Amino acid sequence: MNSLSHKEQSTITRGIIKAAVLMSEYGAESILIEQTAQRLGKVLGASSVEISLIPSAIVLTTLYHGQSVTTTRRVHHKPINMRIVCAIQNIVLKMEKKESEVNYDIDYLYTILKQLEANYYNRWLVIFMVGLSCMSFAFLQGGDSMALLTTFCASSIAMFVRQELSKKRFVMIIVFGITAFVATLIAGLSKIYGLSSTPNIAMAASVLLLAPGFAFVNSFLDSFKGYMMMGWGRWMDGMILTLATSVGIIIAIALLS
Repeated sequence: MNSLSHKEQSTITRGIIKAAVLMSEYGAESILIEQTAQRLGKVLGASSVEISLIPSAIVLTTLYHGQSVTTTRRVHHKPINMRIVCAIQNIVLKMEKKESEVNYDIDYLYTILKQLEANYYNRWLVIFMVGLSCMSFAFLQGGDSMALLTTFCASSIAMFVRQELSKKRFVMIIVFGITAFVATLIAGLSKIYGLSSTPNIAMAASVLLLAPGFAFVNSFLDSFKGYMMMGWGRWMDGMILTLATSVGIIIAIALLS
């Protein structure tokens, strides 16, 4: 592209920030979002791209021969999905290499981004695998056979509850609190009725599906790489979800006396 009009630059800016917002919503690391935006700007003809990231929004500016266009978009956090992040990375690579006769311009970027859809696993497979993973943890901690069975049932049912609440668009804090309550309540029955000699292991293992590990990992990575605002934001997200989980567990234990 030899020259950019203000209208063309505005269109390019909106396309770049759309890709950046998608990556942020689905859990990409901050430095990856910034690098992707800058690479897109370069391949689309902008002189440079400046981006500011906070947990709830993205501010992006494209520069072209002293002409600047700035836009802001709000970030709505969604379940982590690396398929979207990888797909956007593949788009950038194709646009940079230009290996085929396809016209890799801003229209191509808009078209591909509209076609992107999150690829979710079968919900029943997820429920089964979550139950199996929590049961495996109980096994590693020395739980007896009834504790393993209780853990599998409690975590599987809790995962089903979590999916249903998420489908109805409940706030994530409420989802985590109710899910922890259900898991602890079911696992606690093994102690009340004496079904297992290691009921505490079952109660601890059944709520592992709520560990916000991705949020904490991303928060540390962002902080170490200089994105302090994003790091603190993601760390607080993880802490709040952990607090909600703890409240659900405490209520269930208090109810079971």
